Amino acid sequence: MSFPIHRPRRLRMHPGLRRMVRQTRLSVERLICPLFVRSGTGVRQEIRSMPGQYQWSVDTLVEQCRELAGLGVPAVLLFGIPTHKDAVGSEAYRSDGIVQRAVRAVKEACPELVVITDVCLCEYTDHGHCGVIAERHGVRDVDNDATLPLLVRAAVSHAEAGADVVAPSDMMDGRVGAIRRGLDEAGFAHLPIMAYAAKYASSFYGPFRDAAESPPRFGNRHTYQMDPANGDEAMREVAADIEEGADLVMVKPAVHYLDVLWRVKERFGLPTAAYHVSGEYACLKAAAANGWIDEKGAVIESTTAIVRAGADLVVTYFARDLARWIRDGI
Repeated sequence: MSFPIHRPRRLRMHPGLRRMVRQTRLSVERLICPLFVRSGTGVRQEIRSMPGQYQWSVDTLVEQCRELAGLGVPAVLLFGIPTHKDAVGSEAYRSDGIVQRAVRAVKEACPELVVITDVCLCEYTDHGHCGVIAERHGVRDVDNDATLPLLVRAAVSHAEAGADVVAPSDMMDGRVGAIRRGLDEAGFAHLPIMAYAAKYASSFYGPFRDAAESPPRFGNRHTYQMDPANGDEAMREVAADIEEGADLVMVKPAVHYLDVLWRVKERFGLPTAAYHVSGEYACLKAAAANGWIDEKGAVIESTTAIVRAGADLVVTYFARDLARWIRDGI
């Protein structure tokens, strides 16, 4: 026969058939929307490096959560911006801290919404690092073991406020095990932990640090966040978090680490999240604003790639847009 019997185009010619044989499907149930909350009333402060994203006060945050829940988005991930910062991030674990107040308000207004809280100190420390600083031989760095009790206190305070899931993002060794023990001892053995298990020292976090007002005041975070060149190390990090009691694991960033995401899902099979981070969001927004790409098409393609690579859950600043597009039939 002079021409191939198999013509893959046959299944692409009719739009309906093309959709029928689609292997990877986006659903609203996969989406987690990150939100930033600060003190005040009526606050809706746009984040310049993240067009379309805002810092909210608790009252306006509740309005956003109601809208998201109405669109079917099942979960939000809360980051707090405190009024006071100090060397040990004490606002992170105060019972009346900004995140704790936000959790209570959101759970009262939207009890069906899954409220996930970021557990870290970087937003709350005056030096911008994710833990307590110690100096050894003239070098300042995060003291891993001194940081763990503070992370535990933060996680327990979030649980007491009504959080449904806590998500440690600090990348301290042993923090999942410490938080699991702390939650269990405080009577929250039922509460899941979503561990930022493979979190890389990425250049794509810049806009987030603007949003959370948390850039490090000295040095960088390379001693605790992972080297972007390392894939095998991610497998060890994820394995350690699972052994310590993580219920869900996360790869961060998403788009630039799809190979890692694929390996994590294939090897461990645990519910796996991927964080479509601020820099990835900002790149798409900037390109769309300049007319270089179609924003809707690029966002759907990027999110589909994340899911195709193995993500069960996608943390994305495009959650609201995606929910609308999915509702309208993409």
